[in-house]
Amino acid sequence: MLYSKILIAYDGSKTSDKAFDSALKLAKLNHFSKLEIINVINEPSYLAGTMYFTPLQASQDEYTRYSAEVTNKIKDMINDFSNTHIEIRLGNPAKTILDYAEETKADLIVIGSRGLNSFGEFVLGSVSHNVMQHAKIPVLVIK
Repeated sequence: MLYSKILIAYDGSKTSDKAFDSALKLAKLNHFSKLEIINVINEPSYLAGTMYFTPLQASQDEYTRYSAEVTNKIKDMINDFSNTHIEIRLGNPAKTILDYAEETKADLIVIGSRGLNSFGEFVLGSVSHNVMQHAKIPVLVIK
């Protein structure tokens, strides 16, 4: 099956590099495929009684610098494939990926099995697992 819009969840980890490579190969099979690439900056929130709060984590300058680094790395990896869009968002990674897949009408999500924070994934449940459980479209998980 050829996919016309492939969403890559990218966090800069080794497995997301592999997932990116796999998605790029799939997209190149169909010259009309579009790659939607999302990097989600995790913005944790905590429940305290009946209120949610988000701790101040980083300055806007740090987010801007990080976004530029990720965007440049992605552009280097794309090299000869031009039908792409890079999106950097702040939020809960799994929810943000799923919302973006729906927003862009993606027909496949490609994600690495483990991200940058494997300890957090072990304790809280992995982003890829949550995406697989709640996606309305096929999900390709790369090890």
